[in-house]
Amino acid sequence: MTQFLSLIVPLYNEEDVIGAFAAAVLPVLDSVPGVVWEIIFVDDGSRDGTLSRLLDLAAAESRFRVVELSRNFGKEAAMTAGLEAAQGEALVLIDADLQDPPELIPSMVAAWREGADVVLGRRSDRSTDSAMKRASASLFYQFNRHISNIDIPKNVGDFRLMDRTVVEALKRLPERQRFMKGLFAWLGFKTVAIDYARTPRAAGKSKFSGFKLWNFALEGFTSFSTAPLKVWTYLGTLGAVVALLYAMFIMVRTLVFGNQVPGYASIFVAVTFFGSVQLISIGVLGEYIGRIYMETKQRPVYLVRKFHNF
Repeated sequence: MTQFLSLIVPLYNEEDVIGAFAAAVLPVLDSVPGVVWEIIFVDDGSRDGTLSRLLDLAAAESRFRVVELSRNFGKEAAMTAGLEAAQGEALVLIDADLQDPPELIPSMVAAWREGADVVLGRRSDRSTDSAMKRASASLFYQFNRHISNIDIPKNVGDFRLMDRTVVEALKRLPERQRFMKGLFAWLGFKTVAIDYARTPRAAGKSKFSGFKLWNFALEGFTSFSTAPLKVWTYLGTLGAVVALLYAMFIMVRTLVFGNQVPGYASIFVAVTFFGSVQLISIGVLGEYIGRIYMETKQRPVYLVRKFHNF
């Protein structure tokens, strides 16, 4: 029995790697027995020649389809667009930079046929990433595991296969501010992981700067946990207790030794410290309010300018 497989590839300014990706993935897909396939390329508002190269590929290969977004909405939105456009019984998310090897797809399909709803590509070797990136990723997973009510698999990116049932469940989640790793983990379903060693990018450079990764981590923390808000409740309570104890100490000292000439140092430190704590707590609160504000607008996650070759 023939099964339909959809490969979803989000792209932003990846003109240098598109040819190498197509050359690498075509023989892999053709080697999977009992499968017909399509590739959904999602152009996320690229400013280079990515779209024109994709259209050239689609003109030469009828199974290549291109979703052209109206502007750059971000990778999470691009993945959502691809998942909603794909028609496969199983769907594979993969980046075009070839750090996630297409050669793993046949093993993913085999695990899916054996009953898995989700097959994860798990990075057993991240030596191609910088030491800072590895350390920050490890810290993110550990911190998220402690504060969140979901467990995001460690060293697992977006590279995964999902059954159509899982994708239909994902499409029922209405949030606009989408942290896809968290949404995938929240869904559950029967999941297996396949280890692989991550390779260097085939061409081009990563579009995620340190600042973008930091904002991405904040999105993850605030999307699936209210622990950051609770922390400031505890800190406020602790601060109030300390202030009360200090006030009692001052009162007793004044009654025993009389009123001494006060210095400005202790006042300055106290005002600066508690003022900083208040600003940080307001900032954390603002992160949540900002996300509520964006959700209430009910804007679509993305807009499509045109579908090519569908």
